[in-house]
Amino acid sequence: MTEAAEKTNKSEAVRALTRGLAILRYINVSGEARPGEIARALSIPRPTVYRLLETLEEAGYVVLSPSSNRVRVTRLAASLGDGYALTSELCQASGPVFSEYAGRIVWPLDLSVYDNAAMVIQETTHGRSPLSIDRGMTGYKLPILRTSAGRAYVAFCSEEEQRLILNHLRRLGDPEDQPFLEPRYLSQMIEETRARGIAIRSAGEFRNKTASIAVPVMSDGRILACVSMIWIRSAMDVRRALEEFGAPLTEVADRIAATLSD
Repeated sequence: MTEAAEKTNKSEAVRALTRGLAILRYINVSGEARPGEIARALSIPRPTVYRLLETLEEAGYVVLSPSSNRVRVTRLAASLGDGYALTSELCQASGPVFSEYAGRIVWPLDLSVYDNAAMVIQETTHGRSPLSIDRGMTGYKLPILRTSAGRAYVAFCSEEEQRLILNHLRRLGDPEDQPFLEPRYLSQMIEETRARGIAIRSAGEFRNKTASIAVPVMSDGRILACVSMIWIRSAMDVRRALEEFGAPLTEVADRIAATLSD
């Protein structure tokens, strides 16, 4: 093999790897996707997408449903990088911090991470908070645009991830999400949440009896999770919640992030 041919092969291999990683990232953020959708979104020829998906499936990182023609990541792919390992670290870090702040924040706290168009609660104080009206919340899936945790995640994630998440929600077509997918609402919500540093849910959009505020857990400019405080709506308005608990809730998130970087 000539030197020129060897360089060409290396270049093609690097390009294939880069495209394969981009496809894996797209599927992971979207939750599931059709090959044609991936090709359009990433500007990769469809035959190339099918070839790379076949390679990823053979390696065990994705699985293609023959009935729906949708591709999903496997547990093997989810365990890479900041998948299950990071979630475990977040849970270990949040438990002691939640306990430390129990005297200042009596209302229940949740730590949730993004997973396939939902925020999934990984750690919670619902079981030990005297003011909680819920139990068994670990593993509970929260809608993205109708909860403070989801709004915080959408507001503070990267523009690319934000676009993928919102497109995924539009594709799912949940009627309850439609008012919150309006461009004017989204723009205002994201702008206000970023300016405030705290997302809010206060108008009965989800679980009418409760309201919540949420802050992002950030590391190196990247959002890893969200910490929420939930309270009974009749007991306190949002202004008071922000005034009394906004700062300590932000401290909780910062403490969790600091623990991860130690």
